[in-house]
Amino acid sequence: MNEIVVESWNELQEALFHDSWMAEIGRFRSRYAFRGLSDKSYDLESALLRLGGDYAELERHLLRNFRKYAHRSDLLEGDSLWHWLSMAQHYGLPTRLLDWTYSPFIAMHFATANIEKYDVDGAIWAVNYVSLHKLLPSRLRDRLQNEGANVFTVEMLNGVVTSLSELDQISDQDLALFLEPPSMDDRIINQYAFFSLMSNPSAVFSEWFKQYPEIWRKIIIPKTLKWEIRDKLDQANITERVLFPGLDGLSDWLRRHYSPRDGELKS
Repeated sequence: MNEIVVESWNELQEALFHDSWMAEIGRFRSRYAFRGLSDKSYDLESALLRLGGDYAELERHLLRNFRKYAHRSDLLEGDSLWHWLSMAQHYGLPTRLLDWTYSPFIAMHFATANIEKYDVDGAIWAVNYVSLHKLLPSRLRDRLQNEGANVFTVEMLNGVVTSLSELDQISDQDLALFLEPPSMDDRIINQYAFFSLMSNPSAVFSEWFKQYPEIWRKIIIPKTLKWEIRDKLDQANITERVLFPGLDGLSDWLRRHYSPRDGELKS
């Protein structure tokens, strides 16, 4: 079964760290990407897809104008498509990218941060990016192997593919990969963040990888467990104050931290 319903904090830890032991090096090193969602019914749809309409055609216009108007010199350290796409995603532009984290605890945070969703079950998706990358065409697989890497950086990917149309033409089938963005700010670093990328902007990631059941799991977090998880994460300092450095993150943390269990702020 790819869907796992946990009933306790301990069961959740076991499910998240399952299959992380690597006997060949004698270490616990998970090869999973994690994405936490406050509602288990949510699919893994990109913000571009959620725009509706002819979003695939809009994508190039969005990116072109983002590049044209972005003028902060401290952010313009690279000029590849993948650098700009990563930066656009990070700053809220709808793109075909999806946010993931290497950290199961940060995924737990995003599954429990929205207290207005405590009346529904949440979920954490886990995808084995090493196994997923074995599905790539040799042109891309060889790049990872030559670098001794498990995930692409923007520089590595640009050495193989320089445009979205070229990515789409590598294979006659939809493909997916994981991409590490540059460390543009503390938010990316603190969230241990990276992205998934589909060659087809119309594809829903969670639908695409169902044909490969061996590479993914969906861990269901019952609504009755959310408060315990949330309180323990706060005690462990996995909070908005850390993951979103700045006054916005501080305010979000304080607002949630002092909210009563019914989710309604006192006047």
